[in-house]
Amino acid sequence: MTERRPVLAVIGAGPAGLAASLAAASRGVRVVLVDSAPAVGGQFYRQPSPGLGAGGPQMLPHQRRTWDRLRAGLDAHLAAGRVSHMSDRHVWCVERESGGFVVHALLGPEQERSAAFRVDAVLLATGGYEKVLPFPGWTLPGVVTAGGAQALAKSGLSLPGRTAVVAGSGPLLLPVATGLAAAGARVVALVETATPAGFARQARTWATAPVRLAEGAAYTARLLRHRTAVMFRHMVVAAHGGERVESVTVAASDADGLPAPGSERRLDCDMLAVGHGLLPHTDLAEGLGCRLDATGVRVDDEQRTDVPGVWAAGEVTGIGGAPLSLAEGHIAGRSAAARLTGTTPDPRDWAPAARSRTRLRTFFAALEHAYGGPPARWPEQVTDDTLVCRCEEVTAGAVREAVGTLGAGDLRTVKLLTRAGMGWCQGRMCEPGVAGVAGCPPTPARRLPARPVPLGVLAAPTDPTLPGDLNFPYSEGT
Repeated sequence: MTERRPVLAVIGAGPAGLAASLAAASRGVRVVLVDSAPAVGGQFYRQPSPGLGAGGPQMLPHQRRTWDRLRAGLDAHLAAGRVSHMSDRHVWCVERESGGFVVHALLGPEQERSAAFRVDAVLLATGGYEKVLPFPGWTLPGVVTAGGAQALAKSGLSLPGRTAVVAGSGPLLLPVATGLAAAGARVVALVETATPAGFARQARTWATAPVRLAEGAAYTARLLRHRTAVMFRHMVVAAHGGERVESVTVAASDADGLPAPGSERRLDCDMLAVGHGLLPHTDLAEGLGCRLDATGVRVDDEQRTDVPGVWAAGEVTGIGGAPLSLAEGHIAGRSAAARLTGTTPDPRDWAPAARSRTRLRTFFAALEHAYGGPPARWPEQVTDDTLVCRCEEVTAGAVREAVGTLGAGDLRTVKLLTRAGMGWCQGRMCEPGVAGVAGCPPTPARRLPARPVPLGVLAAPTDPTLPGDLNFPYSEGT
């Protein structure tokens, strides 16, 4: 009788999940790679939708080579039976049980059935999601998040408009603007709240990461070729339109982060892509009881959380881009394989990745400091009639009344008094905006389940099984 190899569930098939899967599978661990998308790659390596005949924006050469290596490695492990890829699986809960874990996932686009399977350990590579901040006109058709616009462009799908403004703050805006231009949109302006002086102060750090510096220069050169205006220290004041967005008002930011009087100008567009950075996707980690810190899930040098048997890698531990996610995923996969197979982890086994991780964490900390995030006083520009919670149609005025008149002093009380955050997203999208308008600090709460689940799924009995072979070896509820 052959000895059963330990099974590791890797949740998320972006850069961190792919690197972790390859590292663990190459060290004798059977990997179940679970992801909500139909194909691996995550947002960074998102491929054009099959059947559309679209090529999508071209990735930079070093990115293409990295993707080709990851794809070839995954194909080899899939063919050898060391990895099973479960696509279109939306993990909504991971339970701890004696000797391992049970992973619950909704199946397919309709998400009307659930699957459950047992594994020996879990590696969370759930990535991040966009920070959404409200402003007058942000609910107009044609106003999308920066990441949403990028996903449409990379997938070869129809864009919500042909004349675009990209606005907000953070390193995501550059690839979004160039991606939209490559997809055929006319990007009239990139409106960035950061100042050039903030980048100049970090010059020594930029010198330590020449590849990242070259990448940023390449994006900038592309924008110049497309004659896109780059407006530093500017902010979107409002979006305007009837049936859809028709123009936006932008203004220079003064020293207090408010629109400078007399600096407003209107830009015609039928698409506005807005982004203010990313937040780590920690719902599954919180449900497992993993400790969080200011950046995301707290991990040690091996990418282990404080919950035995749970590793985390990539942007769930802190926003830092694909290169950092690859390094953390490699370390997590090697560590998990060593501990699951009963060998002593040797840091020398992942020393190059650890050095890269240290360097990249320093780089991205400096990058975050240089961008600085949205203007500190942005909530003052949100008018009382602006929706801040779209699911429940709660306005900024209602939130301010809950705080100023009814005495709410925290987000939970604001939620109870206004229903902000009680809708479909359960506050996952609107919480930063509601918190900013209310003047309350965000308060991460353990959310179970980690995504909306039909009541029929919760009521249906399932009998979780341990994967015997890796070809969809789970039980399904109806």
